Amino acid sequence: MTYLTLTARRLLTALLGGILVLLTACQTDGTAPSGPDTTRPAAQQPAATAAGLTAQQRLDLLASTVTGTPADTTAGLPYTYLHLQTWARASNTIVRSDVRRWRHEADGSGREAIRRAPNLRGVNHQPTSEERHDLRRAPQQSLQYRAGQLHPYLPGGIPADSGELATLLAPPKLIDEPAYPRLLAGGVVAVATSHHLDPQQRATTLRVLATVPHITYQGTTTDLAGRPGLAFQITADGSTSTLLIHAATGELLAAKEWIDGGRRPGLFSYTLLLDRGRTSSTDSPPSPATAAAATHLR
Repeated sequence: MTYLTLTARRLLTALLGGILVLLTACQTDGTAPSGPDTTRPAAQQPAATAAGLTAQQRLDLLASTVTGTPADTTAGLPYTYLHLQTWARASNTIVRSDVRRWRHEADGSGREAIRRAPNLRGVNHQPTSEERHDLRRAPQQSLQYRAGQLHPYLPGGIPADSGELATLLAPPKLIDEPAYPRLLAGGVVAVATSHHLDPQQRATTLRVLATVPHITYQGTTTDLAGRPGLAFQITADGSTSTLLIHAATGELLAAKEWIDGGRRPGLFSYTLLLDRGRTSSTDSPPSPATAAAATHLR
């Protein structure tokens, strides 16, 4: 694995997020925006689930048929909200974190509510749904950020053109590098777990994902929260990344990267994107109107 690859992987770890190096924790009851479940019965799933399509065809089709969510109608509210749970490698341990983040779009201020379960020794670990109880029982801490301190992954926003976005996520000069497919897929994950994406932006990220070399479709499966989605996989540069995408809304539900070889094969990261929405403030609980307008992905 090249030095370039290791550097990019460390950057991606740092993104996922300022949340892991903080090594703190928080309680979630009564503070996260909630709303309707976006899961649909299998009979109502869109055409992207049809048999006989390639991964690229499925992603392009899904990008052209992305459906909206209640959270997509709340553009006037000043704070974007994301709720993530992550398992990430740190040396020879797995760090487990739960992060809820409110970011003021105009000035970069906001708040993070963070909780952290005890580290797990060793990296040959498959996260389980039961571990989410460990996160719920963990102590809590709230971190406040002044203007300019809470940065999105792409400070300039998400370009509407998928080619421009791909260039920002993985420079074209790296296209012949073994790490390029993983970097591009990792960039898509980083955008989804840092930004509040509207339907057009979700479609753009799906079109970028469709260009990832050697991406394959692995069928439908569920994440640790029990949510079904379409699984897409990229094996490159000694690791295998799997992204689970909601079959109607195009939202990222979960992402996992597994190191296949080397000195310490095992889990590199697993991320659940549990909730997203917009709120009028970082106070909790949110107002009833805001709660109804947020997307509840759990």
